[in-house]
Amino acid sequence: MGQRLSTLLGWIEELQAARVIDIEKGWELVPVSGDASFRRYFRVKTECQSWIAVDAPPEKENSQTFVRIARSWLDQGVHVPQVISVDLDQGFMLLSDFGDQLLLPALKEKSVDHLYKLAMAELYKIQSCDAESLPLYDSSLLQREMALFKDWFLVSLLSIDLNSDDQESINTGFSLLEASALEQPAVCVHRDYHSRNLMITSEHTPGVIDFQDAVKGPITYDLVSLLRDCYISWPDEQVYEWVGCFRTELVRKNPLLAEITMERFERWFDLMGMQRHLKAIGIFARLSIRDDKHSYLQDIPRTLQYVNQTSAKYPELEQFNLLINEKVLPTMRDVAAFAEITQ
Repeated sequence: MGQRLSTLLGWIEELQAARVIDIEKGWELVPVSGDASFRRYFRVKTECQSWIAVDAPPEKENSQTFVRIARSWLDQGVHVPQVISVDLDQGFMLLSDFGDQLLLPALKEKSVDHLYKLAMAELYKIQSCDAESLPLYDSSLLQREMALFKDWFLVSLLSIDLNSDDQESINTGFSLLEASALEQPAVCVHRDYHSRNLMITSEHTPGVIDFQDAVKGPITYDLVSLLRDCYISWPDEQVYEWVGCFRTELVRKNPLLAEITMERFERWFDLMGMQRHLKAIGIFARLSIRDDKHSYLQDIPRTLQYVNQTSAKYPELEQFNLLINEKVLPTMRDVAAFAEITQ
């Protein structure tokens, strides 16, 4: 990684020499963060200006997709970073800087309603974008994502021996969640629209990042990512009030959606959330096992609680709920990483 950093510094100096970025005086490169991928982020900082430099090794990350979506969404009015320069061969990008204020730490009881409504307003813009060039969120992708829960969390992390009844419960649950997702209207989906991928900016609208996995898919997907966040939770009554507000505005913008009752929209929202949370739990487990990123384990109990609540709410998921309560939660209590949280 030291060699890549040196090469990145040289690339930025080339941009400076070519006047792609106007740096009159000295500058420094400050690490910002990494994420759940192989990308690393740095702030190119001067006395008065800053940009974000992205190191995305080309053998690990597809920066071309990020650049294509960023430019398309920016043209369509979504508040995403401007791509100032890109070198796809080396895996470097230079982006405009939204600052360092994530939405997550700003979400407090007094601020959350306002901030979520700003995020929902931005989500309407995303859903209005042209999705025809995006991959389809189809049956195969939905099932592959849910399989992460079984393969990485149940089997690899918890070492649960799944018998034939367990397998049937899982397959039945997965099929129900898939059917619910595929019957929804398909729109442009960010696919990771939550409080760690939204930035508070001076423009009074959230800055949207980490959108390279966008697809054409279910209309409730990004909404549930936002309101059933793996990193923070809110009372059900408040969540469903936001869901109702979102549906009302959807119908106002597109009267053809009025035939979708609130009851049906809530069911879509609930089951879409369960599908997403199963995927997220599997990814958190994989990050720990495969990538030595163990901090994500602390988010599994909250995320699994969402799964437990939803599966208890719908009779069709009774057997899946029994699996969670009779095998998964008891096993987690014997795993040191979860022992304190799951008592």
